[in-house]
Amino acid sequence: MMHAFDWVIVAGFLVALALSAWSMRRHANSVSGFLSANRLAGRYLLTVSYNMAQVGVITLVWYFQLGYDVGFTQYWWGYVEGPSLILLAVTGWVIYRFRETRAMTLAQFFEIRYSKRFRVFSGIVAFVSGILNYAIFPGVTARFFIAMLGLPDQFAFMGAAVPTFPAMMVALLSFAVFMVFAGGMLAVLVTDFFQGVFCFCTFVAVCYWVLLRFPWPELHETMAMLPAGKSMLNPLGLQDEQNFNVAYWLISAFTLFYACRAWQGDQGYNSAARDAHEARMGQLLNGWRYRTLMLVTVLIPLAVRAFLTHPEHAAAAAPLKELIASQPTEALQAEMRVPLALGVMLPTGLLGLVVAAMLGAAISTDEAYLHSWASIFVQDVVLPFRKKPMSPRGQLLLLKASVLGVAIFAFFFSLYWKPGIYIAMFAAMSASIFVAGGGAAIIGGLYTRWGTTRGAWAAMLTGMTLCVIGVVVTNIPQAWVDGMVAGDAGAAMAAFGGFSAWVRTNLTGQVISFIAMMASCAAYVVGSLATGVQRFELDRLLHRGKWRVEGDAALDEAPQGFWAKIGFDSQYKGWDKFVAWITLIWPLFFTLLFCVGTPWLLWRRAQGNEVTDAQWSAWWQAWSWFILASSTVVMVWFTVGGIRDYLRLRRDLRNFRADAADDGTVR
Repeated sequence: MMHAFDWVIVAGFLVALALSAWSMRRHANSVSGFLSANRLAGRYLLTVSYNMAQVGVITLVWYFQLGYDVGFTQYWWGYVEGPSLILLAVTGWVIYRFRETRAMTLAQFFEIRYSKRFRVFSGIVAFVSGILNYAIFPGVTARFFIAMLGLPDQFAFMGAAVPTFPAMMVALLSFAVFMVFAGGMLAVLVTDFFQGVFCFCTFVAVCYWVLLRFPWPELHETMAMLPAGKSMLNPLGLQDEQNFNVAYWLISAFTLFYACRAWQGDQGYNSAARDAHEARMGQLLNGWRYRTLMLVTVLIPLAVRAFLTHPEHAAAAAPLKELIASQPTEALQAEMRVPLALGVMLPTGLLGLVVAAMLGAAISTDEAYLHSWASIFVQDVVLPFRKKPMSPRGQLLLLKASVLGVAIFAFFFSLYWKPGIYIAMFAAMSASIFVAGGGAAIIGGLYTRWGTTRGAWAAMLTGMTLCVIGVVVTNIPQAWVDGMVAGDAGAAMAAFGGFSAWVRTNLTGQVISFIAMMASCAAYVVGSLATGVQRFELDRLLHRGKWRVEGDAALDEAPQGFWAKIGFDSQYKGWDKFVAWITLIWPLFFTLLFCVGTPWLLWRRAQGNEVTDAQWSAWWQAWSWFILASSTVVMVWFTVGGIRDYLRLRRDLRNFRADAADDGTVR
């Protein structure tokens, strides 16, 4: 339970965030400042802030569910993402070229590359997909904090009984709306940076606490209790795992490459970098925080599982087990398990730090998503229909009104939505309503001269249709499906009910998303080539050659040599080159380990000499301490670099003069 000292930590953290957002208010009175932070962000500021925007409470709940179910095996199969991470890091895949276009939003790029009609349509699809995806965030976050803080279902206010759940959502959303109103993307960037530093330090501390509080033999015994086919130690022992199996990670590795920057929940970061090289370096550095920060999403659920199932904690865990079992659905039990346990397990001081860190994670994602979906609605749905550009003041007011509108929609959606499937699966499908077709349109638009508007339309319509069907089918209440299968509503509904039941049994949200992506790729190619090959002027789109508007014209020269051709161009000098190599060694090593180790493990199994759980346990123990030590180093490195970038941002803002015409309009 929270004590006075814990509440002081939380209150101080929130006050510091509010002041840092307020300090940006006078620098965000232009459209470019509100939407793109005036394009003044350095690599470390971008990296820490961007990663914090991605690591919201809902993401942590998603990974807590994953860690509780499959434990350390997720890391082994996660190594299949290595090749994608290497390619993204070296080449600056998508993000480098997108920054060269100088587009503020993705749909603005779509208008430049394809057509205004496609921009409007894709903007609508992105907006609908985004707010549908985001609309469950406030509810998941509110339930998390209610469970973690042990709050009652209702409280008294001015003589009336007020339900806690909607009140918590209002409080969290109001704070996030205030942050965006205060300084737009500048406030999002700066506050996400400070939240990222605080959360990173807290999560590292929690990892040390777990490994010291729960002896490894106890954790090993806990993991060994699981039945065969659902191992938390042996990556070859997932035969009975339905959600987070090998297919899940293969699709995840492909999606990293295919959907790079397609998801627009944090679109402001795509155009906030100082230049294209800083954007690429930010992309390069992103992997470090993911590799280290995510350790907490295994150790915390592992500690929770030990607390709930190990005989050592049977008496203390009994009331907690009853509370978890009282949740009405299996999905809700999985969602509430970790926050309920953390409120009981964590000591005073550390509990306050974790609550503050989780609040930071919640607010960072809320403000980034509110800013993104509001910006997309205004820039890519409303403004293209206007014959005359809006005044900067009018455009800023409309952007803020849209922020408020997105928050209100999310509040009411979360108020009535009840989780029926794992959050990860809902997120994958709802995001892919746009991402499935958007990924093909982005890659084709940035890297081919033969991609056409017709191909982009075909890809978007195909991906959208398949994913909407998936969302509907997997979220129909089970009682309705049972009624349709029984034939109460006629033969057509019985057939639909049977189809729904088959999809739920055989396809996860991740698989449905992958099918939609593959179909969209095929549609883009067929649609583009159906009327013959056409040539598009990419140099003009990317501001190269005679259209260059920034940087050194020598960068337009064709790359010479192998290293330059794979991405190590003349901009990699000195420290940048060292950082690039250090960053690449990590995924290269673990990719090699995976590629060699997996056949070796299969060979040993075939020989009847499979690696034992005890051996796997020893490996994961050493691995955990190695990752934790690396996390400590990265924490210091990125904090120092981020503070340098923050101070440079404040200096540059004092001298910056915004261009009123830089408002996202294609002229």
